[in-house]
Amino acid sequence: MSSIIGFKAYDYRARIPGELNEEVAYRIGRAYAEFLRPDAGRLRIVVGRDIRLSSETLCAALTRGLLDSGVDVHDIGLCGTEVVYFATFSERMDGGIMVTASHNPPDYNGMKFVREQSRPISGDTGLKDIQRIAEAQAYTSPDRRGERFELDIQQKYIEHLLSYLDHAKLKKLKIVVNAGNGGAGLVVDQLQSHLPFEFIKLNHTPDGHFPNGVPNPMLEDNRRSTIEAIRAHGADCGVAWDGDYDRCFLFDETGAFIEGYYIVGLLASVFLQREPGARIVHDPRLTWATLDMVDSLGGQAVMSKSGHAFMKDVMRQADAAYGGEMSAHHYFRRFGYCDSGQIPWLLVTQLMCESGQPLSALVGERIRKFPASGEINRRVADAPATIRRVQAHYEKGARSVDFTDGLSVEFDAWRFNLRSSNTEPLIRLNVESRGDEALMRSRTTELLAMIGGEAAG
Repeated sequence: MSSIIGFKAYDYRARIPGELNEEVAYRIGRAYAEFLRPDAGRLRIVVGRDIRLSSETLCAALTRGLLDSGVDVHDIGLCGTEVVYFATFSERMDGGIMVTASHNPPDYNGMKFVREQSRPISGDTGLKDIQRIAEAQAYTSPDRRGERFELDIQQKYIEHLLSYLDHAKLKKLKIVVNAGNGGAGLVVDQLQSHLPFEFIKLNHTPDGHFPNGVPNPMLEDNRRSTIEAIRAHGADCGVAWDGDYDRCFLFDETGAFIEGYYIVGLLASVFLQREPGARIVHDPRLTWATLDMVDSLGGQAVMSKSGHAFMKDVMRQADAAYGGEMSAHHYFRRFGYCDSGQIPWLLVTQLMCESGQPLSALVGERIRKFPASGEINRRVADAPATIRRVQAHYEKGARSVDFTDGLSVEFDAWRFNLRSSNTEPLIRLNVESRGDEALMRSRTTELLAMIGGEAAG
């Protein structure tokens, strides 16, 4: 038995070619099919890939593994993660696999897995079984070899995105769009003819060499070109995506970056106006602004552990209309309870058109009312020990202590969440307060001194 490195809490990511290569991709394909087989006969699986240079080769090896397992593969080609989700649930497939490493560095690649109805496969619901089967190479022999088909889902996908909009309410806007040389530009081009918007396009062409850096707008250096273009062109807002565009990041008309946390409350308001009393799912890292918005509009807030697999499970269990994470993952019931990086900016721009307000005004009150640190990463020698030390210091005087995802400690005027990353060797801190930015900053400084370690992007 040979070990396979890279299985995480809710996906697979590893360095290429030492940890992830064609052989490993093939074995994962065989193991995925073996894992699903007890629940199905002749399987139909969607595969897609992002723009990374290694993705095409790895996807081909993955496909061979599926075909050799008797699975019929429906290849949708170069796409974003959400298109695999969409194809899986809309075409009633038995599962889907996206070859992507999302926002990880260039020497990484990976895979995200779903089963029927785009239900997630996480460490709790099958990833460990897939790893075990792949490592043991414990495959059964199929009666037949699978067939490969090419599936063109783009038009149906674009029509679905547009279905979230009331086109009569849209007005002309000037929008900076920064695809980061990932795949989002291809979708913007297809949407453009249907929208009354003028797009200023940055780093628009897909390029797996990442000539302008890995597309990860969470990194401040990667935001600069978007901010400069908004100001230079007098744009109404800006949108930037990560490489597989399952997340989008918004900038207001001044060029200010809007933390994903505040977009959660904004999108919650859209769905609560459309569906009074709806359930809204959120993660534990930053919560007060979302809870305040949901409560004020008569909705029901439901908390979930962070991470796309966990959020989707809770979305489905609660039959929630919408769910959002501060990391800029946004989930929609009509999208198979899955996350999309395209639906959020379309909804936000429609809200700007309907309200006549700039984005800064739509989020400004919440930012002032609940100032937040944003996510701060530290690399520490022993994350569990660090979290225990912080807990021991703060829990005695706290109003509540919660362990849904890492450590959440709440006081009357401020709160924080400290958790280990599910995808990287980091510890992550988020701090917020009730209308007191100075308190939020002082407590953040205090916590970072206690955590120690090295700063990480």
